[in-house]
Amino acid sequence: MRAPRGRLARLFGFLLVVAMGHSAHAGELLLSSAPKLVPSVTFTDQDGRPLGLEAFKGKVVVLDYWATWCAPCRAEFPQLDKLQGRLADKGLVVVAVSLDRKGKPVVDRFYEDLRISHLGKYLDPSSHSATALGIRGLPTTLLIDRQGREVVRVEGEAAWDGPEIGKILEGLLAGG
Repeated sequence: MRAPRGRLARLFGFLLVVAMGHSAHAGELLLSSAPKLVPSVTFTDQDGRPLGLEAFKGKVVVLDYWATWCAPCRAEFPQLDKLQGRLADKGLVVVAVSLDRKGKPVVDRFYEDLRISHLGKYLDPSSHSATALGIRGLPTTLLIDRQGREVVRVEGEAAWDGPEIGKILEGLLAGG
């Protein structure tokens, strides 16, 4: 049996190669030299109940910050919806947190317009959680491993159905 540390080192080596070779149209992949624990943040679910990342403990989390008025967010959102539908049974959850100040009514309309069917609705109209996580622009997505550590940050639109991110997610879902 190989040591978990060895698998983690190989995964980060792979992630570094992917980040250096990503295409110009993709968002910027920012890798930590070592995974860092994501601070406790709170947003609300679609019913207005406070919720934090601890609700997704043990899962690989794709934590996406977005807004309905953001064109790149709109472009990548259907891919995130498909990703959730395709990998939920393997332990992945896409947590798409809207920063829209107008709250749930505009998010509901957005989901309906784009025919989003697999993603839950999470809201942070105050942007407190985004600020706590150092979100600099939209969309920004954190890939969080099963231990609650940020391993990759994507700033900008990403190809969530592309082979680069697919390999990263495979590694995380395999426990790397």
